[in-house]
Amino acid sequence: MKKIGLLHGELSKVIGEMAHHDTILIGDAGMPVPKGVQLIDLAIVNGVPSFFEVLKGVLSELCVEEGIIDIEMDEVSPHMRKKLDEVVNGEFKLTAIPHEEVKKLSKDCKAVIRTGEFTPYSNIILKAGVLF
Repeated sequence: MKKIGLLHGELSKVIGEMAHHDTILIGDAGMPVPKGVQLIDLAIVNGVPSFFEVLKGVLSELCVEEGIIDIEMDEVSPHMRKKLDEVVNGEFKLTAIPHEEVKKLSKDCKAVIRTGEFTPYSNIILKAGVLF
């Protein structure tokens, strides 16, 4: 049994296989998953697990150089944006683009991680960085 870090086998495997500029999306419960993109479905019930629980777990193991978020988050869910800025804490650049563009970019993600988050526009595409 694994002692530390992410215990979810599929999630741990996807992160372990990511290379520089590969992307994954952490999404709310309603974010569509493009055909052909791996779905890692963590959603259990409304709010479980939360967007931030999953994001923090992923960030504990993934080197990230950029996060791409829905621009609509600022207006529709400003409390989420505020908390997102706190969690990221300037460790990587956040770029806000229209939700329709996020959906288009999701087609190139290695995986979409579905959370139980019911707050609109709680989505982020994480672009892998490199440690050297």
